[in-house]
Amino acid sequence: MSFFDFYKMSGPAARMLPAESQDKVYRRKRMQTFIAATFGYALYYVCRLSMGVMKQPLIDADLLNATQLGLIGACLYWAYAVGKLVNGFLADASNIKRFMATGLVISVLMNFLMGVMGVSAMSDTGISAAAGTNTALFISFAVCWALNGWSQSMGAPPAIVSLSRWFPLRSRGTFYGFFSASHNIGEGLSFIFVGSLVAAFSWKWGFFGAALAGILGVILILFWLHDNPESQRLAPIEVLSGEMSQEEYDRNRQEMLRQAGDAKKAQQAQTRAMQAAVIRNPGVWILALASAFMYMSRYAINEWGVIFLQEAKDYSLAEASAIIGINPILGILGTVVSGWLSDKVFKGDRKYPAFAAGILESIALALFLFGGPAKWVNILAMVLFGIAIGCLIAFLGGLMAIDLVPRRATGAALGIVGIASYIAAGLQNVVTGFLLDNNIIDKVNSLGETVSVHDFSYVAWFWFGSAVVSFLLPVLNWRRRQQVI
Repeated sequence: MSFFDFYKMSGPAARMLPAESQDKVYRRKRMQTFIAATFGYALYYVCRLSMGVMKQPLIDADLLNATQLGLIGACLYWAYAVGKLVNGFLADASNIKRFMATGLVISVLMNFLMGVMGVSAMSDTGISAAAGTNTALFISFAVCWALNGWSQSMGAPPAIVSLSRWFPLRSRGTFYGFFSASHNIGEGLSFIFVGSLVAAFSWKWGFFGAALAGILGVILILFWLHDNPESQRLAPIEVLSGEMSQEEYDRNRQEMLRQAGDAKKAQQAQTRAMQAAVIRNPGVWILALASAFMYMSRYAINEWGVIFLQEAKDYSLAEASAIIGINPILGILGTVVSGWLSDKVFKGDRKYPAFAAGILESIALALFLFGGPAKWVNILAMVLFGIAIGCLIAFLGGLMAIDLVPRRATGAALGIVGIASYIAAGLQNVVTGFLLDNNIIDKVNSLGETVSVHDFSYVAWFWFGSAVVSFLLPVLNWRRRQQVI
């Protein structure tokens, strides 16, 4: 078996299960796949967001500054953006178990290596330069974090492709909503689990903790993520879901074989045609741009929210991490409710709940950024922000785009949305770091000491404006229907 054959989508099993056993086995395998995709991707997130908790300790240790941290974060997101486009297209025809597990293994290795470099840096008494920066550590971290970004892009496409391969169209929104909770579970684990490790020990232990979480994810994916129903001795999803009879499916397949000469060429030709049509679909690009602005505001809080509370509102690392950790936990409610609500109440029409969620996100950000230091205000802001972002991740981050395209081009649509979203997330990191390092003020802290801190005034308006633009853009798609090829 060649390297490329190893990652190709599994073909049908040689023998099918008896008809009377199919439904029971299908439901069990489908649930295993769903659990593995959801929690496997949640543990991907822990390996991605570990750096967000460590910014203030790294600055305090004079190892890196805000601009460097912003550039390191941008390396991850830009590599992720390109990778998500490429891997989105590849995932449509890949063995999703092997594809997804490989990405998480690489991500685990990058986190572990950065932890080892952290141990080395802290043991070298001469490592910090006079200006409080370290070029060698900066370059090493940037390279590792870029590699982590590419490997992270191997998580979402196969996970979401698994929903298309295993779930009927009538319930896809509901299960996509449940799956989208994986983002929030992973973010919550990052802030609470990784934050606790960093607060209790030191920043480098955050990388080791993230690597351990990733190993658990690899094990889950290998044991429970199944490539497609046919490989598990089951009928195709179109037949299992009742969307086609077996006779209709066989006729369609025979027609493809007749036109292409063999099954492999037929499948490849059909997939390429659908992916090319998706690239030309303006509705997908509008949603990609909307998602890009949403990701700016989302990752502003995930990456810089802890240090914002520490410097602008005098919270400790543990307090700040706990408050930001509320956001992803409540996001689970947003993602779960969003898919179910749009399927059952709005009959698959996502535009109205997406618009309402965008307004709620903007209100939450206004409270958080301009609402003062009172703990209840910041907690309320993160509750509202979490619910809103949970909905928007499900809608703008994928579901509204895949509703516009054929099932076999799901990965392509996600790739387009993904590259726009993560280019924007990286740009946000660079702009935020630059604005912070160029706006430093002196203030008196809670102990009566005069300290130099970053001024978040310009940054706050940048984050808030991104949120507003993100919920206005999808209005342009309100009359658009699913693409027929």
